[in-house]
Amino acid sequence: MQWKGRRSSTNVEDRRGMGGGGKLIGGGIGGIIIFLIVTFLGGGNPGDLLNHMTETGTSQNAAYTETAEEKELAEFVSVVLADTEEVWSEIFQEKNMIYENPKLVLYRDRVESACGVSGSSVGPFYCPGDHKLYIDLSFYNELKSNFQAPGDFAMAYVIAHEVGHHVQTLLGTTDQIMPLRQRLSQEEFNPYLVRFELQADYYAGVWANHAEGMHVLEEGDLEEALTAASAVGDDTIQKKAQGYVVPESFTHGTSEQRKRWFYKGYRSGTIEGGDTFNASSL
Repeated sequence: MQWKGRRSSTNVEDRRGMGGGGKLIGGGIGGIIIFLIVTFLGGGNPGDLLNHMTETGTSQNAAYTETAEEKELAEFVSVVLADTEEVWSEIFQEKNMIYENPKLVLYRDRVESACGVSGSSVGPFYCPGDHKLYIDLSFYNELKSNFQAPGDFAMAYVIAHEVGHHVQTLLGTTDQIMPLRQRLSQEEFNPYLVRFELQADYYAGVWANHAEGMHVLEEGDLEEALTAASAVGDDTIQKKAQGYVVPESFTHGTSEQRKRWFYKGYRSGTIEGGDTFNASSL
C-alpha cells in the first residue's frame, strides 16, 4: 500500500506509556453485557474479554520508549485512518448523512475505555460507548507471526474492520442487535454476532474498493487482506488452538465467510450489499 508521505489523521490519541486501570464504566445496554458491546478482530468467544477487564484499578505512567518500528506503524495506522475518514465521509454525504470520525487510541499492554479496562491480548477492538478504536501495535507482530498474515494491507484490514463497527454504530445497527442478548442464550445469540462481524468485514471491503479508486493499492494488497480475514476465522483459530471446531460457539464467522464478505464489499463498494442479517446464507 502506498502510504508514506500522505495525509495523516488528526484523530489519533497516543496513550502508550500510560497504564490502564480505572473503574469499569457501564454502557448504554448495561455493564453485564459489556463484553458483547466491545467488538474485536481476533476470533474466539467475546466472553473471553471479561478475563481481561477489572472493575477497579489505578492509572499510572510507565516507562516507554518508542522504537523505530513502532513509530512507522503509528504513522501507518494514522494514514489508514485518514483514508477511512475520507471514504466514509463521502459515502455518508451521498446519503445525506454526516459521518462522525472515530478516534483511534494507541496503547500498550492495557487500556481503559468506556467499555471497561482490557488487555492487549483481546486484540484491536472498537467501543461504541466512546466511538473509539483501540489498538496495541504489538498486535501486528502477532498478525504476522502467529496468524501468518504479513503485509501492510493486512494491517490496514484490521483498522478497516474496526471502523466498520463504527459505521454500524452510526447507522444504528449496534443498537438494534446488541439488546437481543438480554432475551437470548449465548448459543442463540452467537449467530447474530457472526452476522454482525461479517458485516464489519463487508464494510472493510467497501473501504478497500474506494482505496483502490484512490490509487493507493499495490500488487498483492488485496491478497494480504484476504489472508488476514481468513486467518482470523473462528474455525481456523479453534482448530489451531484445540484441534477441532465448535460451530455453535462461532462469534465472527468461518475463514471462508470472512474472506467472502470482505471480497463482496470490495467488489460492491456500496453499503447496500452488506445486509448480512437478512442474507439467506452466509
